Amino acid sequence: MQIIKNPKELQDTMLDLKKQGKKVGFVPTMGYLHDGHVSLIRCAKSQNDVVVVSIFVNPLQFGKNEDLDRYPRDFERDKSICEKEGVDYLFYPDYKDMYPEGFQTYVEVVELSKGLCGDYRPGHFKGVATVVLKLLNIVCPDNAYFGKKDYQQLKVIERMVKDLNLPINIVGCPIVRETDGLAMSSRNNYLSKEERQSATYIYKGLLEGKKLFQSGEKDPKRIKEAVVETIKKAPLLKEIQYVEIVDKDSLKPKEVVEPGDVIAVAVFIGNTRLIDNMEL
Repeated sequence: MQIIKNPKELQDTMLDLKKQGKKVGFVPTMGYLHDGHVSLIRCAKSQNDVVVVSIFVNPLQFGKNEDLDRYPRDFERDKSICEKEGVDYLFYPDYKDMYPEGFQTYVEVVELSKGLCGDYRPGHFKGVATVVLKLLNIVCPDNAYFGKKDYQQLKVIERMVKDLNLPINIVGCPIVRETDGLAMSSRNNYLSKEERQSATYIYKGLLEGKKLFQSGEKDPKRIKEAVVETIKKAPLLKEIQYVEIVDKDSLKPKEVVEPGDVIAVAVFIGNTRLIDNMEL
């Protein structure tokens, strides 16, 4: 595995490989890799000749009072995981390499960045879209892999790629869960043992909503109430930020729930904000 820090060096390397007819798969991450990331790497390995993983904690997508400084980092551990999984190139740029002095260009996917997390994290998806476009331009992949846990993020990226005519296939991969249902996330590291147990009520709530829908309920208000009532049983619940049922593509709230719609939630367990979703 080759570790590259310089964006131009990686870009030149990838363009050369593509001239040789190699298919490139790309998994962008902020590091502190877990089995969810590993599933993306394995999917990329199965569909491409060359796999690139990036590790970059992107300051642009963190708000003023968010967890940029304490976001978990362990490069040696991440490097070891990538080596074990057969990653070909690990891109590990510094902040100054991604945002050189005088940087002033940003990307915004206007409508899909509204609602859900967009209402609570102003500027977040502008930061996401900007860094992802930069990474895609540097890596020049044929396929790029994103987890469906960050569902709104996935939709924002799909829209950006379509709107800007990027010759890249965006692959949304299934949520990977712990045995008790908790969606894997680097932020799970923040949870105490008791909070970790409490967080399982998020998945239980989503299951209750899906069960109600499968029984024939199509009123989003009733389904959301079922989700909320279950999550409220979590002993260390601090706040339910939102529970919404949205169209899988437009992310607009639904008045009548249909197959393929998505229940999306954001919850604070203790001081840790966790997001999850489930397709109906």
